[in-house]
Formats: sequence, structure tokens, C-alpha cells
Amino acid sequence: MRFTPRHTLLVGSLITALALAGPASAEQTKPLPKPATDAMPPIELTIDEQDGKPVCAPAELRLPADTNVEIRVVSHAKTPVTITAPGQFENARVLHADGDLVHVASEKGYLVKQNGKGTLRLRTLPAGEHDFACTATTKQNAPFVGKLVLTPPA
Repeated sequence: MRFTPRHTLLVGSLITALALAGPASAEQTKPLPKPATDAMPPIELTIDEQDGKPVCAPAELRLPADTNVEIRVVSHAKTPVTITAPGQFENARVLHADGDLVHVASEKGYLVKQNGKGTLRLRTLPAGEHDFACTATTKQNAPFVGKLVLTPPA
């Protein structure tokens, strides 16, 4: 078959349109904008038990907003504990997780295995205050609720 300039133009237009449309997936996540700072401060979150219920320390997690942070999680609890914070553990915000941490299917948190340790690297939410919770799988009606304070980076 012989291609005329008109055919070449049509094929080129079709290729350009497909390239601009991108993948057919309707559930694309937009990439995060550049972090507010390149620093990645390490924070430790410890989970203990009191009267069979989890207690997270620090109770007030102060982190820079819109920044990549590293949270080292250490659990001394005898049961698995789920850490949750609205919007913070969505796939787009989680950069890396390892160790005894399992992302929950709802994307609302991470399950920390019994006496587990792990590292979470994530992009924090914009400045503001949010609740975070530590909930034992055996005491879901009695979560520990702390405060996640996200401040503009210095």
C-alpha cells in the first residue's frame, strides 16, 4: 500500500493524540509536587501497651508539612496494632515502607506486627492538625488517639 501525505498526517495525528491521552487507566494518581524542603528528618514512633491497649509515643507527632519524612516504628505491643491518620497513608504519599509494616487495603494506615519494627518514608500533608490513632486488632473499640501537627518548614 502506498501512503500519501494525507495518510501520513492522519497517522501522525493519531499517534500524537494517543500519546497525549496517556494510559487508559481511570485511576491514575497525580505525582506529588516537589517537597517544601529536601531534608528528611527521622522520627521515632514507639508503641507500648497499657491495660491491654496500645499507647503511641509521642502523643503529639510534630512534623514539617509537605516534606518527605522518615518514621521509624518500634512496637512493644503483644498484638498487631494499626496506625492511621486521615489522608496520610494513601499510596501517593507513601514513598517506601519496610520491616514489619503492612499497608492496609483501605490505604488509611499501616498494620505493625506484634513486637514489630519498620520504617515508613512518606510525604506529609499540608500544614494543619490531624488526629492519628493506634488501634490494637483485639481492642478496635478503644484506640489511642494522638495529634499529628504539621507545621510549615523553617
